[in-house]
Amino acid sequence: MNSLFSLLGKQILITGAASGIGRCVAVEASKLGANIALVDLNEAGLQETLGMLSEGSHTTLKCDLTSSEDRDNLIVQVSKLDGVVNCAGIGMTLPFKFCTENELGRIMNINFFGPVYLVQSLVKGKKINKNASVVYMASIDGTVTGHIGNSCYAASKGAIMGSVRAQALEFASRGVRVNCVSPARVNTPLIKRDNISEEQVEVNKQEYPMKRYADPIEIAGYILYLLSDVSTYTSGSNLVIDGCFTIQ
Repeated sequence: MNSLFSLLGKQILITGAASGIGRCVAVEASKLGANIALVDLNEAGLQETLGMLSEGSHTTLKCDLTSSEDRDNLIVQVSKLDGVVNCAGIGMTLPFKFCTENELGRIMNINFFGPVYLVQSLVKGKKINKNASVVYMASIDGTVTGHIGNSCYAASKGAIMGSVRAQALEFASRGVRVNCVSPARVNTPLIKRDNISEEQVEVNKQEYPMKRYADPIEIAGYILYLLSDVSTYTSGSNLVIDGCFTIQ
């Protein structure tokens, strides 16, 4: 294993770890020697992920990131961290004219306020080590592109990228890097929502130059790079991972 990419002994907290990209990042980071704090609301999914990890000192923490009480409890329980990966999030396809205050508030709370307040709480609680890495999950929607029916979702992800840039500047003096990754569609449970049929998914795939969506491991690899010492001079960045979609 190339030592530059090693995560040996690093303590990494990963939200959304019960499935999808979060689970994939956890599994691969454990293979590189990291100790993982798995965070999600889905306890059964957390236990499944835990059983997939390589040997190490790993923990599971049930937490609703939109709850200040849950976040406070999490801060007390976690060790000092070398990395934070914010993968928890939801999708929403809803035409703009039907976006209610409740719907917009819900997606902003889960996709933006939850992860941002978590990192803020970790910083205030002195739980983020010097030279640590913080990674947020954004999206091409809201940072590069827009799609019909995605105004609420795009707003939550665009807000993430704006906050990342300011956080990166504020934390730079401590060597703490803050970045986000912006995938196009990924084969995770997020794309299998009730209002999107299998036929619609297959048609949408044909709009991509590679005629497919990304697999979670193809996103996880970029996150592992940002967690590793290879990326010690990368901060305030938005890494677009889209299989050429946005350059068509």
